[in-house]
Amino acid sequence: MSNIHKIDLFDFRLENAVVKRWIPLYYQYFGQPVGTAPVVLVNHALTGNSQVTGENGWWKSLIGPGAVIDTDYYTVIAFNIPGNGYDGNPDNLILTYTDFTTKDIARIFWEGLEYLGIQKLFAVIGGSLGGGIAWEMAFLRPLQIINLIPIAADWKATDWLIANVLVQDKILNNSENPIHDARLHAMLLYRTPLSLNKKFNREQNDPNKEYKVEGWLLHHGEKLKNRFQLASYKLMNHLLKTIGEASHCGSFLQFGKETTAHIHLVAVDSDYFFTADQNRETYEILKRVTTNVCYHEIQSIHGHDAFLIEFEQLNTILGNIFITTKQKIQ
Repeated sequence: MSNIHKIDLFDFRLENAVVKRWIPLYYQYFGQPVGTAPVVLVNHALTGNSQVTGENGWWKSLIGPGAVIDTDYYTVIAFNIPGNGYDGNPDNLILTYTDFTTKDIARIFWEGLEYLGIQKLFAVIGGSLGGGIAWEMAFLRPLQIINLIPIAADWKATDWLIANVLVQDKILNNSENPIHDARLHAMLLYRTPLSLNKKFNREQNDPNKEYKVEGWLLHHGEKLKNRFQLASYKLMNHLLKTIGEASHCGSFLQFGKETTAHIHLVAVDSDYFFTADQNRETYEILKRVTTNVCYHEIQSIHGHDAFLIEFEQLNTILGNIFITTKQKIQ
């Protein structure tokens, strides 16, 4: 992580009026130097981080030299949500996780951008929790984003999402093996019955007669346990339920009237977490007050995780934003 940078924020007042004396904001940037090119901010999902491209980049199929988000042309910035543990310093973990909301994170990200001298973003893009933070950033500054691209996300947490956050929180606070066990439950929300049935077809691993789906789930639990901190998981999970907490339908409509952003909604037809129905409803609401909104739908059996799997479809959708714009300017 040699190219990870830090911005120190002091005396930051959270939405609940608690003042944090110091918040370290870690980030990475890729592509063109800041100030020389259009800026794309990439917001990571629950267990993600700022390593969005390169050999270990979790979105390297979309971001990089010659990719749809072309680092030969754009400046790409990715902040780590404070407390996600990616800086490797256990002192920076956040134990009072219920103090924070996605609106706080959005404000922190805007402060980081101001520190870097960035007033306007060509695009804010994020999947899942990252998409929710993108919405919150747009609510705060409706005139400073050119393209708002929430993927497999929505502007508000539903009762279904809030309920699942509660189940995850109970596992994380009560299990003897919290990260591992919470991940087992989460994976079933990120995928679909059809996806698992097609992948495993009731097959077993010999000689212990363990079902392959069981081995797969246990592997994902171990994998996350070995790379993620419990405090980080508690915080990221909690943030999900706070998406849109300070907003309501009236304020959302007002945002739609005021914003200059082109809003590109990207849903997954089989998503159990942020459903396609939610996104279609959001589209219909916004369409009443703005022409600057369009709806895209990824077709996939894989559910919520399709935003990390269906790269061909995502590349096609995003190409209309990033490649077309680049060609027009060039």
